[in-house]
Amino acid sequence: MTGLQDHLHGLWLPLVTPFRDGALDERSLRRLTRHYSGQAIDGFILGATSGEGMTLRAAELKRLVAIVRDEMAAGRRTLPICLGLSGADTSRLKERLDETADWPIDGYLIASPYYVRPSQRGLLAHFEALADHAAWPIALYNIPYRTSVNITNQTLLRLAEHRNIVGLKDCGANREQSIALLRDRPKGFRVLTGEDANYLEALTDGADGGIVLSAHIETATFAAVHAEVKRGNHDAAQARWHEVAELTRLLFTEPSPAPAKYWLWRCGLIDSPEVRLPMVEVSSELAAQIDREIERRMKAAA
Repeated sequence: MTGLQDHLHGLWLPLVTPFRDGALDERSLRRLTRHYSGQAIDGFILGATSGEGMTLRAAELKRLVAIVRDEMAAGRRTLPICLGLSGADTSRLKERLDETADWPIDGYLIASPYYVRPSQRGLLAHFEALADHAAWPIALYNIPYRTSVNITNQTLLRLAEHRNIVGLKDCGANREQSIALLRDRPKGFRVLTGEDANYLEALTDGADGGIVLSAHIETATFAAVHAEVKRGNHDAAQARWHEVAELTRLLFTEPSPAPAKYWLWRCGLIDSPEVRLPMVEVSSELAAQIDREIERRMKAAA
């Protein structure tokens, strides 16, 4: 599948990476891929924040992509894949682009350099260098509360002019900046929110979709929210959002993706809630809270 720009809209799932006894859990990964490929999602993000990508070795990341693509090929539906990359060294990231150039992906999701806090000129030069070098299109990832640097709209609009930069995952946590970007962006530059709790708000403001961890749960409802907004049915969208708004808070009560992994384990979609250090599994208090919410939803659906 090619043409990431044409597919970068709707509901994208930042797939969790299942582990078992310290290793990539391939059986659970295949189960997850089969399950979500049959749901109303529009693409997968692999190996990014929700996928604990910074803990994955290069061979594990390659295997992750291969398994997801293989499972989709065996099924009835093929979805686009964006590979999450991050780092604070432009040269090293260019090497990662070379190493992944022939992988069966459709593009990259690349976060701002973390910790070093470059200037806006530095961010511009960094992303232009990567976009010039990449074999696949790039979606930018602006998440200043993790990287300690915000990509300003002035910089984003300059980057949006690059032929190989096609969109943005917006976790800027600044609604005013997001609305201004949506107003001023060039035609075809896609903006997807990455803030689960602000999903409906962002769609109402004009975002093209969302990259939503919480959509591992109640996937159809998150897809319905987007569909209703797109149809202009804002009351219906609000009603569907009401069904999952609390879920977006519960799944981030403790560091993500541990709560989502615990939920998926309890529902049998993965064989272990295991995460990799420095992440730890959910506390007993949150586990009990999630158990109660699962039971409540099961009773409501009965």
